[in-house]
Amino acid sequence: MKKHPIAGARERARSLRRDMTDAEKSVWRILRLYQIDGHRFRRQVPLGRYIADFVCHDARLIIEIDGGQHDGSGPWEAERTRFLQDQGYRILRFWNNEVLSNLEGVHATIAENLRCHPSQPSPIEGEGFDNILDQRLRWPDGHAIAILRP
Repeated sequence: MKKHPIAGARERARSLRRDMTDAEKSVWRILRLYQIDGHRFRRQVPLGRYIADFVCHDARLIIEIDGGQHDGSGPWEAERTRFLQDQGYRILRFWNNEVLSNLEGVHATIAENLRCHPSQPSPIEGEGFDNILDQRLRWPDGHAIAILRP
């Protein structure tokens, strides 16, 4: 079931987009405009009561850039991660200093993750959903893709 953003989330997301950290700006430069294998990312996206740094809905991938204020082991972060995974998303996390000191490595990790977990294809324009087979392939993490008839 899709969880809609809570009241005020859109305004908070706008504020976060205006005030991105240097690390977030660096990652956004490599993600925007379909720069990784045609995948479209959005930044500071409200999902339920949380805001994800970068989201590719088609690949069900969230990229989080964590600074010193994040405690990845805390109960709040575990609840947040569980919620996002329950919505079907995979999460890649990078520390600010990792992004700033090794942007090429961060880019390679994201690109490899997108290649290993392809997005779900859409039906060919004009042919509708009738051409999608009932058979689905499932990755080990549960991500499913539909197979189109030729």
